[in-house]
Amino acid sequence: MARDTRSQVEEFARQLEQVLGDNLISLLLYGPAVRQEGTGEAATLIILRDASPRHLRPIESHVNSWTRKKNPPPLIFSEWEWRAATDVFPIEIEDMKEAHLLVRGANPLEGIETTRDDLRRELEREVRGKLLQLRAEFAAVASDGKALGTLLVASARTFFILFRGVLRLVGETPPQEAPNLVRDIGATTGIDTAAFSWILDRLSGRKVPDLKPHDSVGDRYLEQIERLASFVDTFDATGSGDKIGARE
Repeated sequence: MARDTRSQVEEFARQLEQVLGDNLISLLLYGPAVRQEGTGEAATLIILRDASPRHLRPIESHVNSWTRKKNPPPLIFSEWEWRAATDVFPIEIEDMKEAHLLVRGANPLEGIETTRDDLRRELEREVRGKLLQLRAEFAAVASDGKALGTLLVASARTFFILFRGVLRLVGETPPQEAPNLVRDIGATTGIDTAAFSWILDRLSGRKVPDLKPHDSVGDRYLEQIERLASFVDTFDATGSGDKIGARE
């Protein structure tokens, strides 16, 4: 984790502790900042004993400051909501399990289990929904090479989370590194991994040519995301009621 990210997270934790006291149960850092996927974004999970509006007011300014630093808004759950979330957010929960750092309090992932059936349902919804969103945004920016490149990189970070979910669905352990993740999702779903080369190079910090208006890089990327959606839509998860990580 980058030093500036660590210092930001520690400062955020101190601020929350000061105003929340024992209402703060957990603060967890997860995602790209832990995996070091070429982004300084720090995704956080906050568990509170009471997440009602009046208990959120003390942290308004701190959350506002946190997001102004280009970090994603934290996921904020009450304790009981989090315990009931396994059937709704299995993708996110399993992703947190594989890459997280407990910053304050009790580990909210202990004792939390998800099932393949819940994972399959969320994947169908999320992949199709994100594809529809991508199409709309693609149509809006395809004629602007710079905006197209920005869209592809931002979109890929979201789809990498879904890639990991697909690999878990078929019983595989997702690799941490983005190039290996793309390699494995290609082997599993048959999508053309070459369509992600420009994005992977950009994420790794390598110099890549700017995209042109209506660049074929964007066309190929969108086509492969469509193939991913088709794979998930037609996947038959035999034994889908098993817990994630279970083997038949």
